[in-house]
Amino acid sequence: MGVWSALFGPKEPEVRPVSVNDGNYRAEVLRSELPVMLDVWGPDCGPCRQLEPIVMALAKRYDGRVKVAEMNAAASPRTVGALGVRGTPTVLFFRKGAIVERVVGFRGERYHDEVIRTELLGEPAPGA
Repeated sequence: MGVWSALFGPKEPEVRPVSVNDGNYRAEVLRSELPVMLDVWGPDCGPCRQLEPIVMALAKRYDGRVKVAEMNAAASPRTVGALGVRGTPTVLFFRKGAIVERVVGFRGERYHDEVIRTELLGEPAPGA
C-alpha cells in the first residue's frame, strides 16, 4: 500500500461509458441485458463536449443498473445511418433492444437522469 492510499484510502475504480462502434453495436446495445443510454457524438461538436461530463456522471451513478455507452458518429457511419441520427449530440435510450426515447441536442443532467429513471428503470415520474 502506498502513502497516498494509506492517507486517503484505496482509489475507486473509474467507471467509464462503454465505447460502441459499427462492429460491437449489436452485442453492446441490442443484446444488452441492461437498459442502455447511448450518446452519439461528433468530434467537432461543442454541445457534445458539454454533454461529456454529464454522461460520465450518469455512467458512475447507474453502474450495474444501466449501461451508459458512447459512439463516435464519424467512426460508425453504418450504425448512425441505421439509427436515423441526423445531428449530434443525439442520445438514444434502449430497453430490451428497442429505442424508448430519443433526445437531439444538449439537455442537462437532470433531464437525462429523469429519462433513465422513468423510461429505463420504470420508476414513477417526480410528482406522480
